[in-house]
Amino acid sequence: MYLNALEFLEEEREAWRPFEALDGLTDDQMDTPVAGAHGWSGRDLIGHLVAWQSLALAVANDLAVGPDSATKTRLDADWAARGDGINEDITTEWRRLPIDEVRRRLRTVPGELRGYLTVVPESRWLKHADNLRYFIDETIDHYADHQSDLEAVLDAAR
Repeated sequence: MYLNALEFLEEEREAWRPFEALDGLTDDQMDTPVAGAHGWSGRDLIGHLVAWQSLALAVANDLAVGPDSATKTRLDADWAARGDGINEDITTEWRRLPIDEVRRRLRTVPGELRGYLTVVPESRWLKHADNLRYFIDETIDHYADHQSDLEAVLDAAR
């Protein structure tokens, strides 16, 4: 699908760019539930996406130092056992965070993930079908899945 890592990273960067607008919400807007976003607030949307990016970052960290990811194996098993219960835990955790921490993670985690992927040998992710699918699922496809939520949150803030 991708000829090299840069091609993936550029596509991921462009897909993420619209979500950076969430940083422009006021603190009150961050915590206002939006019906058109399944009742999520901006904080909830950020938490959902950035938490999964953080998990992908942990997988990338594993793959930077070895051919396999114990984190991915654990996450796959956890998802099989709990599914959306994981997402509920993420929402609960992120609602407890100070808003400054939510904003910090929004600003830093996506770039950290991109940075780590640049040092992971392509054979361990880009040329590895299962791992590539994982990174696409947690980034590009995940962003697309939540594009309408982003639009609803931003529209509600206008």
